[in-house]
Amino acid sequence: MKEIPAVSALNPFLTESPLYLNYPQFDLINESHYLPAFRQGMTEQMAEIDAITGQAAEPGFENTIVALELSGQLLDRVSRIFYSMAAVNTNDEIRALQQELAPELSAHEDAILLNRELFARVDSLFLAREELGLDSESIRLIERYHTDFVRAGAALTPEQQVRMRELNAQIAVLQTDFSQNVLSEVNDQAIVVDSQEELTGLDESRIEAARVEAEARGVPGKFVLPLLNTSGQPSLSSLQNRALRERIHRTSLARGSGGGEYDNREILSSVIRLRAERAQLLGYDNHAHFILDNQTAQTVDAVNQQLAELTAPAVANAVREASDLQQMVYDSEEDFQLAAWDWDFYTEKLRSARFDFDASQLRPYFELNNVLQRGVFFAAQQLFGISFEERFDLPVYQEDVRVFEVFDATGTTLGLFIADFYARPSKRGGAWMNSYVSQSDLMNTQPVVGNHLNITEPPEGQPTLLTFAEVTTMFHEFGHALHGMFSSVEYPYFSGTSVPRDFVEYPSQVNEMWATWPEILENYAVHYQTGEPMPRELLDKVLSTQTFNQGFATTEYLAASIVDQAFHQLTPEEVPPAETIMDFEAQALESAGIALDVVPPRYRATYFSHIMGGYSAGYYSYIWSEVLDADTVEWFKENGGLRRENGDHFRRTLLSRGGSQDAMQLFREFRGRDAEITPLLTRRGLN
Repeated sequence: MKEIPAVSALNPFLTESPLYLNYPQFDLINESHYLPAFRQGMTEQMAEIDAITGQAAEPGFENTIVALELSGQLLDRVSRIFYSMAAVNTNDEIRALQQELAPELSAHEDAILLNRELFARVDSLFLAREELGLDSESIRLIERYHTDFVRAGAALTPEQQVRMRELNAQIAVLQTDFSQNVLSEVNDQAIVVDSQEELTGLDESRIEAARVEAEARGVPGKFVLPLLNTSGQPSLSSLQNRALRERIHRTSLARGSGGGEYDNREILSSVIRLRAERAQLLGYDNHAHFILDNQTAQTVDAVNQQLAELTAPAVANAVREASDLQQMVYDSEEDFQLAAWDWDFYTEKLRSARFDFDASQLRPYFELNNVLQRGVFFAAQQLFGISFEERFDLPVYQEDVRVFEVFDATGTTLGLFIADFYARPSKRGGAWMNSYVSQSDLMNTQPVVGNHLNITEPPEGQPTLLTFAEVTTMFHEFGHALHGMFSSVEYPYFSGTSVPRDFVEYPSQVNEMWATWPEILENYAVHYQTGEPMPRELLDKVLSTQTFNQGFATTEYLAASIVDQAFHQLTPEEVPPAETIMDFEAQALESAGIALDVVPPRYRATYFSHIMGGYSAGYYSYIWSEVLDADTVEWFKENGGLRRENGDHFRRTLLSRGGSQDAMQLFREFRGRDAEITPLLTRRGLN
């Protein structure tokens, strides 16, 4: 057993933070605190587990299930902060700790979930749960713990459990290596441009940002365009230099599969194979079968069917869009076949021709603080009656991070919201919500949640002007934040976004609707210099383009979802070796009828961070949730839209309930019926 480092009495993780609502003490935390706190946290939790299993008293809800909920509080505190910092502000020391801790934490979790004495107590309560006189949330808590233990392998033989521990440890290490490679390569492969002339088409602020980035990277006089983790890159919509567009695109798609120290093919192959073996050890056909059995989708067939039903119309739309773009190429007196790196550029030309505006016209009306305060916050104020006050007295981990106190309609504090919007080399790609402190009546805690985006920070003194996609992302992520802040449950197990993976995106996707709701859009879409509102004709054009380019958007998303399912529906013997794994990806797309050279998957497998985290065999969740989302938007429209009564109903029946009830039952309580797919098909132009 590894030596446990001494924990200094000054270690801020040892006790609950004394700051308001247990807000993290970012000003006191440093890298030296993590490992001792992790090791002591694991030791304390194992002592708590031993106390549960060693007691003479018969298993009871309080002495077993509630005791489990109360265990591991130190470990939970340090884990939440450490893994957030590993995503938002990492460094070499944190990365090394991730690798060191991965097998230890995996072994610790196994020591709990594979504990036969503990499982026996949980199992006995599960069998008698209806006779214990408990409320519905407490009964569900027993059921969920029982499911967790069974799915972890608690019912396996001792010999099988030995192999399960080995598999979990190997997977944990490999997943960490994969994620670190993705971040390392996205930084390493940033595009260096020699002259400003090559950047013609980019606006001045982005050219200046590229110049500043080059200086920061030690190549003064040049320009650097950092890559985002998606296949597509924002600069491709503006850059006139076709050769540079091609270089950016090919570099983006080659990540993780081009050789070198960050190549992820071997890791990917190994993880897929080990996951498949683990699933079969638990009695499932494959990893996808294992994952989906615990989601609202429930079966592989259900997911495959939905993806297949959407693929044909999406591809047909994308092919029509490609034909229109090819004509734009010819109309520009060019003579080449449209390629993937041309799509965004000519899409903007087509948008301009068809709707008489281009996306760059919008950015002066989307200044970040206006979007946040007069858009995102304003929508929440109108719909739910909540209000926001910026706090400058709470410490942050990065100077551009902001903190807001959130007040309920009655004036009482609802929680704290951390806003971390800018990209940096130490931050992983994408956008997400973190829960730093989760709501629980049992723990007497209120939520502290954060939204983390990757918006390019402009040079000092210049405004942050967003693309419309970034505006939508800000509304989306705040939907997750609302789900966390409105949580009103007893047990931390069910808090906030602790719902099935294919349900968690639903509330956040609903919140996107307010980005284009006229009353909201008119409030925040004002010119950053003059304060003049966006002209009505431009506003109408924004709204008229909602189905524009949806063939591309749907196809690139479905392609990534199909790749995810294809890999995770394999048996261990079927998993391709590293040298042919990209061939397998190509064959999977071809077999599904979605192999379009001009529309690559939103993520290729070797930089598909989602499937190394919580979305393995689960990337379909966005479109699955969007069925609920689109139907919910129709409900709001049918019931008068942006009204407090509507917001209160949505909050009461769904947002506040977390995972305390079956997800689809929550939807039925909100909507009054099961979801219908027609609104989604209409939204995406697929009907």
